[in-house]
Amino acid sequence: VQLQASGGGLVQAGGSLRLSCASSRSILGTMAWYRQSPGKRRELVADISGAGFTNYSDSVKGRFTISRDNAKNTMYLQMNSLKPEDTAVYYCNAIVTGRSYWGQGTLVTVSS
Repeated sequence: VQLQASGGGLVQAGGSLRLSCASSRSILGTMAWYRQSPGKRRELVADISGAGFTNYSDSVKGRFTISRDNAKNTMYLQMNSLKPEDTAVYYCNAIVTGRSYWGQGTLVTVSS
């Protein structure tokens, strides 16, 4: 399984970005977005089950929306009301037959 994350960039505080994660094959299980800021541990941002159930970290709840289009083998993260503390490299993740796969990461920079 190969995951390709895209959509990162530089945005001002209060702005929006949409990240995409394209998979090389169909994924029926849980997919997730993680992020890692310099000097910090990688943290879960949001995940979505194969059935579409979602879970968010408290820090992004109400601002970010995770979704997936199984027909396109793609997962999304709509990020609104961005804050400087959202600055990080964002990674997509998928669990397939008990194994964890990671995308290469896409950098999101939020300026104040």
